Amino acid sequence: MEEDLVGHQVEILGDGTAVAAKSDLLIYSVEAEYLEQVVAQSYLAVRPNAIVAGQTSVKSIEIAIFEKYLPTGINIVTFHAMHGPGFEPKGQKLILIRHRSDDESYQRMFDLFNKVGTDIVELPDYHQHDQIVADTQAVTHVGFESMGTAWKSAGFFPWDNASYNGGIDNVKILTTLRIFSYKAHVYAGLAILNPYARQQVKRYAISESELFKLMIMEEEQAFRERIYKARDFVFHESRKLIMFNDQVMKDFSLGDGGIHPKPNSHLSILSMVDAWYHLGVNPYDNLIAQTPPFRLRLGIAEYLFKNEQLLEESIETALYDKTIRGDDLEFHSAVREWSSIIGYGDMEGYKKHFNDVQTFFAARLDEGKKQSAELIRRLMMD
Repeated sequence: MEEDLVGHQVEILGDGTAVAAKSDLLIYSVEAEYLEQVVAQSYLAVRPNAIVAGQTSVKSIEIAIFEKYLPTGINIVTFHAMHGPGFEPKGQKLILIRHRSDDESYQRMFDLFNKVGTDIVELPDYHQHDQIVADTQAVTHVGFESMGTAWKSAGFFPWDNASYNGGIDNVKILTTLRIFSYKAHVYAGLAILNPYARQQVKRYAISESELFKLMIMEEEQAFRERIYKARDFVFHESRKLIMFNDQVMKDFSLGDGGIHPKPNSHLSILSMVDAWYHLGVNPYDNLIAQTPPFRLRLGIAEYLFKNEQLLEESIETALYDKTIRGDDLEFHSAVREWSSIIGYGDMEGYKKHFNDVQTFFAARLDEGKKQSAELIRRLMMD
């Protein structure tokens, strides 16, 4: 590794304390669960008037640790890049939070990220960050993780199943594979350590459960009223819509093309829109801190709910098509499992559950990651 850095004016130091002693800008790129341990080892070496930031996705924990250890003369200007390592920073969302800083230090941080071309979103405090991230990341991931768990439990790959052969389902499958292509600890920390995530995940689980009960009882009027209320709240006419390209979504299939598509209830999407309604969340407001999976989730929800014919097909399938009921039961069980793990704060249980599903899809994860990146690129350009 040292040989690779020859000629790049990069000096490798022995530990974080030595780095802190020489740095005007110190960025802690540490998992949230280990951040305090690292800060406690190095904080005494941080230079007066230095700028300190973190890259954790849960700012409540990060700021509490910085406040505990860093004296008042040190500037805290933290950030969160809302994209994974598979994307260039240029054009991607980055949240910048001025927690404790003089004007000059904050401007230096702003100029730094502006120089690399990121789309900077300035938030007034870390609480707002964590509330938005609970929706754009934690609940988004749980929805797709539950799909992956359901397909694993049912014992089939969705691209081989006629019920998952449409444009929306291509997006679902590729996003699920994309999430499971990364490390479990990233998602575990987001869901369990964010103080706002448990409430939102629980609401998603409640929405899914209540809709599923109406489906199996074939309570059509109550089911329709609930879906339409959520639709009118989230997708009313004054919204500026994403408007995904139908053909682009259809182009990205992992199947062999020989399967004739069947209708799908899209319970995962119906549940998300119902949860937004009951939480009073406008997901379009959260696009200021969007991640690629969140934009995909909102985009396919919009596509379903703004297409009257497709929404009607989804409702009819959810209520009366018994051939999809077994899959919906698996999804229902998966949502309950993930919600319970997060509710109990079971970090190790989360990682084990995640890794079990990751193993099931292992053979297609690299392909799914590549195709999902191209899908995101195409849909963002459109």
